[in-house]
Amino acid sequence: MKKFLMTLAFSLTALPAFASSEAHLEKVQVDTSPAALERGMDIVTSNCTGCHALKYIHYRDLLGMGVSKKKVDEMRGDKNMDATLVSAMPDDAAMSAFGKVPPDLSLMFNAREGRGNYTYTYLTAFYKKPDGSLDNHVFPGVKMPDALGYSEAADDKQRADIKAQAKDVVSFLAWAADPHEQERLLFGKYIMGYLVLLTGMLYVLKKKIWARLD
Repeated sequence: MKKFLMTLAFSLTALPAFASSEAHLEKVQVDTSPAALERGMDIVTSNCTGCHALKYIHYRDLLGMGVSKKKVDEMRGDKNMDATLVSAMPDDAAMSAFGKVPPDLSLMFNAREGRGNYTYTYLTAFYKKPDGSLDNHVFPGVKMPDALGYSEAADDKQRADIKAQAKDVVSFLAWAADPHEQERLLFGKYIMGYLVLLTGMLYVLKKKIWARLD
């Protein structure tokens, strides 16, 4: 009984400590400008696709994002335009290195509660522990390396630069999760405008018909 009470007391005193260790998600505004999306794409393809894939994104989709055909051609090499952005690391090598295949990034923006806020905070939450090993405040024990080098930042300017990169990454991943969102929104505006115009015309027609009946 005494041992049980001591365990319960320890558990109760430890709860605040565990609760306080939960990282607060910073808010980030997704930038849908072509420049921000392309910067984010450059960062992801340079720093992330060595391990991660974007299996739902085709090289052809990048043209729709606003990337020049010349740049897309340089990126894809001898692959065709309908090929997807695959990881440079084979699955068996990833299993050997990390114990699991790194998750696909195509839908990562929507994969976690907090969406872009989670991804942004995660990328800027890497730190060095006293023993020199790497960890992350959002995902303790994560095996992924610090892709943007936030834990190595020496001053506020470097940290601000890395946060700007993280924001661009989030913007690109938001686009990757729904590449046709802007087209759909624009199409929706046309449909709503058409329905408003049609409703007005039908109203005028109805008034004319009922005017004759009176």
